[in-house]
Amino acid sequence: MTSSASQLPADSPALTRSQRLDRLPFTRKHAKLLGASGIGWALDAMDVGLISFVIAALSVHWGISKGDGSVIASAGFAGMAIGASVGWLLADRIGRRSVFALTLLVYGLATGASAVATGVGALIVLRFIVGLGLGAELPVASTLMSEFAPARIRGRVIVWLEAFWALGWILAAVIGTFVAASGPTGWRWALAVGLVPAVYSLVIRLGMPESVRYLEKVGHHEQAESVVVEFERSAGVDVPGGAAPAEPGAVGDVPVADQVRATGGIWSRALRRRTAGLWAVWFCINLAYYGAFIWIPTLLVDRGFTLTQSFTFTLIITLAQIPGYAMAAWLIEVLGRRWTLTLFLAGSALAATGYGLADSEAMILVAGCLLSFFNLGAWGALYAIGPELYPTAVRGTGTGAAAAFGRIASMLAPFLVPVLVVTGGQALAFVGFAVAFALAAAAAFTLPEQRGRALAE
Repeated sequence: MTSSASQLPADSPALTRSQRLDRLPFTRKHAKLLGASGIGWALDAMDVGLISFVIAALSVHWGISKGDGSVIASAGFAGMAIGASVGWLLADRIGRRSVFALTLLVYGLATGASAVATGVGALIVLRFIVGLGLGAELPVASTLMSEFAPARIRGRVIVWLEAFWALGWILAAVIGTFVAASGPTGWRWALAVGLVPAVYSLVIRLGMPESVRYLEKVGHHEQAESVVVEFERSAGVDVPGGAAPAEPGAVGDVPVADQVRATGGIWSRALRRRTAGLWAVWFCINLAYYGAFIWIPTLLVDRGFTLTQSFTFTLIITLAQIPGYAMAAWLIEVLGRRWTLTLFLAGSALAATGYGLADSEAMILVAGCLLSFFNLGAWGALYAIGPELYPTAVRGTGTGAAAAFGRIASMLAPFLVPVLVVTGGQALAFVGFAVAFALAAAAAFTLPEQRGRALAE
């Protein structure tokens, strides 16, 4: 996907650093940044996925109730809500890269400590700390990658980043199937793998560039210029001169500077509609996704499958996430962000209904794979569209606040599922998820289309 220097226009002093980044092809520097961010993302997914297998294992080996399992899962999501709230504030103040590394360190160490928990209470506390790190990291990583990706393929690049989530969840399913299900202490060894992010955080901090837009915002122009030049040289462009000052961008017809000064920030008049729509999508997709995927292994055990069978089914279902991301990555630059997100959420609603009504192994696998396909494709589109909705000064705030609001739903989901299952069986639970996906689709269609547009400064 790289391009030779002769295919690129010579540098013009009229171009801002952001415009210089936007005109570049996808280079090795972009690939390195995507890989570094993506591995961190995959490790996040591995941790979130593992807890669903741990809860199922503990229900067998410790005899914990569904209520205990709900609290364990919800504690992590409570931490994620707070982590997202704090993380985006820090990202707009101390930088994207620093927050990314710090959050990996926090949740990696806490996950490793969870492996030696001696009771449900200790596990709940440690899961909360894990959530603090996870909640802050995800929106920060997507924001950082968005601020480097060329405008014409930015959406596709962010879906590629989100696709690492599938790799992490697949890894969690493999660890769950072959480690967590291996015996009474298997779940401890599964969680011990969570120490990996603690080591990886050091690599992240030393090897990743800081966001150019953030560096300009805080007045570090020489450092910002150095980063841009590195990316240009990776594309075969030698830049002898400096860049024009970053010009104030705009969202709609309102200058960004006015929006940032306006009371309410992301709730200012120019931004409030997109903020409301984004929050609605985040809330509904979190409710349905975590309600379904945290409980699928346990609900399969309740249907009479063994622990190993349950984990194997979950692994197969998880594999369908990869083609879902691939399709979303293609469509997002063809149909655009809004239509891609809306269609994948609508597909998720239909698949959730099918899973709830499934009455055979074949139907469970088919409906489960479709749910994975559409749901994770929707997540890819959601992470792509979020950072594009806001100017640099509040981009971390806007994406992080939406994620934090969504985590409220993920906290409720683990408690909601047992109630719905008792009331109307698994069919009622998954029909409820279908309704949530449908509402998310309606909200997604209200968001503005940002395909091919430069990020607002």
